[in-house]
Amino acid sequence: MPQRLDKRRRAELFRERLARALAERAMSQSALARAVGVDRSTVSQLLATGEARLPNAQVAAECAAALGVSADWLLGLTERPEQLADLMAASLSLTEAPRALVDERIFAWHQEAAGYKIRHVPASLPDMLKTHEMLRWEYTPHLGRTAEQAIGASEDRLAWMRGARSDYEIALPRHEIESFAAGTGYYDGLPVALRRSQLDRLIGLLSQLYPALRLHLYDARRVYSSPVTIFGPLLAVLYLGRYYLAFRDRDRIDRFTQQFDGLVREATVESRDVPAFLTELREALPE
Repeated sequence: MPQRLDKRRRAELFRERLARALAERAMSQSALARAVGVDRSTVSQLLATGEARLPNAQVAAECAAALGVSADWLLGLTERPEQLADLMAASLSLTEAPRALVDERIFAWHQEAAGYKIRHVPASLPDMLKTHEMLRWEYTPHLGRTAEQAIGASEDRLAWMRGARSDYEIALPRHEIESFAAGTGYYDGLPVALRRSQLDRLIGLLSQLYPALRLHLYDARRVYSSPVTIFGPLLAVLYLGRYYLAFRDRDRIDRFTQQFDGLVREATVESRDVPAFLTELREALPE
């Protein structure tokens, strides 16, 4: 919350910050007056020692725009001199997302977060936990030969997770894994043998890597989440389909983390029980 200042102190702070911004940008009083559309004497009065006075809202806004700072900062309402657009650009970015997660940006985000817990809500089964056959079935019709890149990328991600000393926590809708096992919806036409081998791989990896790798299954009828990855306290990335929306400001990262933790609390199959649940699904498959 901004500190409450009396009118005189706020006027003094405006004068000090206006003088500082002029000096940092090497702008003369005359140049500022022309940019703002006022007489030079008006700017001189705003900068006069011992005669600090607050300008009207229009002049304050025009001074801020001309100097490339925020009006809130000039008026002492914030300690950040950047304009809102600059703050947003620094805290949020839009990155194009390929059909398969093979781009270097994604892997760089993982490397940046080495040592931190990574929380992940995937759009489907996590690529790094899929068999080669599963990745080929999923990506070859769309990517052709570059499906092999998806395989390499998933192996790199899993190898990184094993060696980075980072906890990797995944929350997945329960219906997603049930639909996969049944070969329905998105997985329609997926051969039984491929489903069986994929379930074996999931059971093996989740048993072998627990607790560093944890998978929770939640009921999407009770709680919902868009695909998102939270890289410790550093970054939260929302998957939009064609693009990734990346947030770096702490408040939004905390909110995404709270959303994820809510999925974990609402899990109908907790992580240590997932291998047994997957075993039941596998045993129900026809031979």
